[in-house]
Amino acid sequence: MAATMPRKRVRIGDLLVEHKMISEKQLQQALAEQKKSGRKLGRVLVENGFVGEDKLLVLLSEQLDIPYVDLSRFELDPDLVSRLPETHARRHRALVLKQTPTGLLVGMGDPTDIFAYDELVRILKSPVQIACVKESDLLHNIDRLYQHADQLRNLANEVGQDMVDNAFDLRSLSAGSNQSDAPVVRLIQTVFEDAVRADASDIHIEPDEDVLRIRRRIDGVLHETTMEDTRIAPAVVSRLKLMAEADISEKRLPQDGRFTLRVLDKHIDVRLATIPTQTGESVVMRLLDHGSAVRKLDQLGMPEDILQRVRRIIHRPHGLVLVTGPTGSGKTTTLYAALTELNRPQKKIITVEDPVEYQLARVNQVQVNHKIDLGFARVLRTALRLDPDIILVGEMRDRETGEIGLRAALTGHLVLSTLHTNDAVSTAMRLVDMGLEPYLVAASTQAILAQRLIRKLCSNCRTEHDLKPSEQAWIQSVDGEQSTGGPFYEGAGCNQCNHTGYLGRIGVYELLEIDFTLADALRRNDPAAFERAALGQDGYRPLIRNALDYARQGITSLSETIRLSGMVD
Repeated sequence: MAATMPRKRVRIGDLLVEHKMISEKQLQQALAEQKKSGRKLGRVLVENGFVGEDKLLVLLSEQLDIPYVDLSRFELDPDLVSRLPETHARRHRALVLKQTPTGLLVGMGDPTDIFAYDELVRILKSPVQIACVKESDLLHNIDRLYQHADQLRNLANEVGQDMVDNAFDLRSLSAGSNQSDAPVVRLIQTVFEDAVRADASDIHIEPDEDVLRIRRRIDGVLHETTMEDTRIAPAVVSRLKLMAEADISEKRLPQDGRFTLRVLDKHIDVRLATIPTQTGESVVMRLLDHGSAVRKLDQLGMPEDILQRVRRIIHRPHGLVLVTGPTGSGKTTTLYAALTELNRPQKKIITVEDPVEYQLARVNQVQVNHKIDLGFARVLRTALRLDPDIILVGEMRDRETGEIGLRAALTGHLVLSTLHTNDAVSTAMRLVDMGLEPYLVAASTQAILAQRLIRKLCSNCRTEHDLKPSEQAWIQSVDGEQSTGGPFYEGAGCNQCNHTGYLGRIGVYELLEIDFTLADALRRNDPAAFERAALGQDGYRPLIRNALDYARQGITSLSETIRLSGMVD
């Protein structure tokens, strides 16, 4: 181990006398006091004023050939510090300072304590290089960074376990159900287990006159199963409403609720919505897996040029950044990925959402509740009084919310939000159509990211596809080129992809940055000039052409790209 604990024997008292920093009389007085109190000699000498702590540590640094670090000027990484548990940090008066090519640099109040060094190497499981630090600074930083973290973590685990214990466990629910309820519970258990195995995002339960339809949305497409016995439908809906704490006696009005479910060793958050239909209550459940981590920006599949531009835009200190697309196009996933990148201790982030889909550490997330008049605009007005740096507005739904968001973007806040539009070019003019002042939109909007999700071909059953003349003509109309490129592929279908030919989805993006020309067209409220400037902007590439690139690369099929074209048009 290079650059580890110095094994040189150092007698601090003799060293200080030798360098004429203390007298022999002061040393003997300190030794006598050390014998009575049991404290370290260096601490006794400093507390009695015989030698300054800085001078003592500089001398030790020179003699032991180790660095001296001034913690008052050193920026500590909380994640790195937490590698050493709080109890050991306090016991050994040690703090992890930084990662080095040879291991970890650890600051110690007493760098001559060989026993503490050996214990630190064992706990950290890494080569350790020692640095001298002031013990007072070290203790201050331990208090600041740990804040009794071990004790709080234990309490949080107890509370978290209590919340997990309140989640519905379908196996125990089935075992505890009475004879008349047992088939209903078994059906619900099977439906949820199948949905989780297939990685479905939604479950639809729809009673019809002759059948009960159960549909699962997988990779954006619904897959249907029908059951002949319709008598079980009211019992299934009632059981689900009971789990969501909805009113089981009310069947004439729409209701919503949520519950946590433990199924296949996963904790799933279920959002339930019901609506009365002619043939009974229809139920839709959105499934959110607590165990699935929020994705990072570089995990979304953005082309590298768009990714780098998006990163540059979201790190601007203020302005409005919009992510647009229809429901289910991955807007929330993109915004959460951006927040994850921006989420730092130095930034105050507040979100206003309907609903809160994933919980983010260090982010103040507020869920709107229209039943108590807690809407986007009201929460947003309050959020601006809470000294935020970054605000996420779940959706620009009305003029009032839009106006508050735009003014927040003009007054030094970075505002992230969504809008339901087909493409980036039409989005800015949509804000004007909502009644917002064109000059406000022009001055505050930084960029618009439009996106869709398309299905990825199953790599196990992907086969080459010969283009039809109509497909060749379509490609040439989109790309303006005589050559179609390729080769192109289709999915044959196999057990791995449930015979659909597709497995998973990937995002397709178009990014429009609001430059001077576009802003000027917005101020003049000139949609035609805005569209011309947007289409002529360097770096702007429409959604369909980006999707066609995926088809040429064999990531998706041409038929999926054409389907996307119909959605965009």
